[in-house]
Parts: sequence; structure tokens; C-alpha cells
Amino acid sequence: MSTKRDVFEYALVRVVPRVERGEMFNAGVLVYCRAKSFVAARTHLDETKLRALDPGADVAGVRAALRAVEGVCGGGEAAGQAAGDDPGRRFRWLIAPRSTVVQPGPVHTGLTADPEAEVERLLDLLVR
Repeated sequence: MSTKRDVFEYALVRVVPRVERGEMFNAGVLVYCRAKSFVAARTHLDETKLRALDPGADVAGVRAALRAVEGVCGGGEAAGQAAGDDPGRRFRWLIAPRSTVVQPGPVHTGLTADPEAEVERLLDLLVR
């Protein structure tokens, strides 16, 4: 018996401590699966990498920005103005290009039977 797999989209969340230099590292992953009405983000900040790229980086500010990404995905009060948006709209808002310290990477696609497990798999594979 085969397990049904659905298309999902994902993007890495990158930290660019000094935008003018363009140096970055992965600090999270966003996953969206339309068929399951699923969107989630998981983040992991490597402070050693952050301080290597910018010794004066605002660690608390970067952590807050990463928590905000997770909050938007989760919906509810933590999503702020996006609280009433559907999962797809929240994902599209988060992957929109921006010139800030926390930025989305390009969107990629895949197939999965379990989007929640995919978030953790991609975090382990591409971030940690």
C-alpha cells in the first residue's frame, strides 16, 4: 500500500547580519502544503556563526525576528496582522523578498506524506 504524497513548498530563512556585505547563513525553514492547509516554520540560531559575521550583531533582535516568522506561520495573536490570513497567504507574505537581517531564500518544491515531519527533516538537513 502506498502513502499519498502531496506537493509542498519550502524556503530557507537566512540571517544576513550585515546586509551590505551579503554574507548569510541558514537559520530556519518555512514549509507550506496547500493540500493539507499547512504552514510552519522552525528556526535555529547559531550564535557563533552570527558573531563570526558580525561581532556586534543584535542577537536578541535576530531571535525576535525568527520568533516572529514562527508566529506568523502559527496564526492567531502571534501572527499579528496576518492572524486572519489562510496558511498560503501567510507563507507568501513570509517568502516575499526583503532587505532585512532575516530574509527568505528561494522557494523549492517536493512531495511529502507528512508536512510536519518535513519541517523537522529540512531543519536538520539544511540548518542545524
